[in-house]
Amino acid sequence: MSLASRAAALFPVLLFCLCAHAGLMIIEHPGSVSLAWSLAVLYLVPLAAYRLHEALAPLKPGVSFLDGEKYSTWWGGHAIQSVYVAFPFLEAALRLVPGAYSAWLRLWGSKIGRGVYWTPRVEVHDRALLDVGDGVVFGHKIELYGHTVKATKGARLLLYVRKVTIGAGAFIGAGSRMAPGVVVEDGAAVPILTDLFPNKKFSAERAAA
Repeated sequence: MSLASRAAALFPVLLFCLCAHAGLMIIEHPGSVSLAWSLAVLYLVPLAAYRLHEALAPLKPGVSFLDGEKYSTWWGGHAIQSVYVAFPFLEAALRLVPGAYSAWLRLWGSKIGRGVYWTPRVEVHDRALLDVGDGVVFGHKIELYGHTVKATKGARLLLYVRKVTIGAGAFIGAGSRMAPGVVVEDGAAVPILTDLFPNKKFSAERAAA
């Protein structure tokens, strides 16, 4: 792993320090200002850091080596998003407000349609790698991955990055998992506990069968 990738991994530590400062502000100076700063640290700082990172080192879909000498732009973005993986309740709260989570993902760079329903326990691991049509319904405990990592014979870590695409009017059953490059066609109903592997296409005809 490159030196820059190792440095990017320190972002959660920086965010933890900012959270500690925000907590102290609330204790010492309770009020709207300290509350606003706490919310900014939890939601705006990672988002702003990711957008800046994307502007300087755009994420490119495809295959690369995670442990190579070249800086991994996915790894840097992942480090910035790790707070929401470690503390999923931060985003679960957004899913309780209609439209709030869809707007949140759009800010990260995903394309999200209108009227999308997210259950509170949906897990999105790559917030900029989704293309979701209008009226999609996500069931309980669904996991969406825009990346996968595989160890090769030479002990190298192969990284594959590609967006997950879900067509308008689709229904994603509870417990399903979607890998990078998956395409769910318009109106398809994915059964519960379905695993869709990289680049697989799920059609409405397949669901009917």
